[in-house]
Amino acid sequence: MKLRATILGCGSSGGVPRPGIGGPFWGACDPDEPKNRRRRCSLLIEQWDKDPDEKTVVLVDTSPDMRDQLIDAKTGWVDAVLFTHDHADQCHGIDDLRMLAINKRRRVDCWMDAPTTETLLTRFGYCFREQPGSGYPAILNDHMIEKPGEPIRIDGPGGTIEAIPFDQDHGNIRSLGFRFGPVAYSADAVGIPDESFALLDGIDCWIVDALRYTPHPTHAHVDMALDWLKRARVPHGVLTNMHVDLDYARLKGELPEGVEPAFDGMSIDFEF
Repeated sequence: MKLRATILGCGSSGGVPRPGIGGPFWGACDPDEPKNRRRRCSLLIEQWDKDPDEKTVVLVDTSPDMRDQLIDAKTGWVDAVLFTHDHADQCHGIDDLRMLAINKRRRVDCWMDAPTTETLLTRFGYCFREQPGSGYPAILNDHMIEKPGEPIRIDGPGGTIEAIPFDQDHGNIRSLGFRFGPVAYSADAVGIPDESFALLDGIDCWIVDALRYTPHPTHAHVDMALDWLKRARVPHGVLTNMHVDLDYARLKGELPEGVEPAFDGMSIDFEF
């Protein structure tokens, strides 16, 4: 069985570059380095056996850049969407799931915890429940993630993908990370509880938040992310959710062996 994790976006909440007075604001990032152009965070998980055209596909978060991300990934359907939390950079592309629902003439299944469910049903209720007088049918099914550690099983043409949600501290809220067999994803976190580290035992790769060089109240910074990777004894670490402070080439040259910065479109393959 094969599994592929594709980083659809690895930028912070405003992306890189940001709109600036007088032109794009790149911060410390070299505008001539294509890997510095970053869309908002999202992850695509694909699993297949012998036929790569028969895949089970899971999307983590619906960023505001999701339409372009899915087009670039040549993805017209996902078997499920998993939400890490309800912040705008993680969910405000949700309406673009409409095109996927149209492609298959069926609703897309979405998994989220109770706080995220409450927020998304308030902001985007029309996506989940057909509204009176509206000509638009609902396009999504909402499923509750009851508690971290309980596996979510997603069926599809490439077999069942098991996603294990784990708790994270995201400052004034909690967020979810997800483990998919050999790979784990933590895009928005400033703290990882001991019980979550226990769920990461034995992973081969951890894609982890590293907003900037200096500490931040809601996100890990580079040294914190490196400490987490060392504690988890992960052979391969990938840093994501990077702000304009972090230039790809400079950061790549500074990181220890086995750790690298993400870039949009980066794919990591596993066999199990």
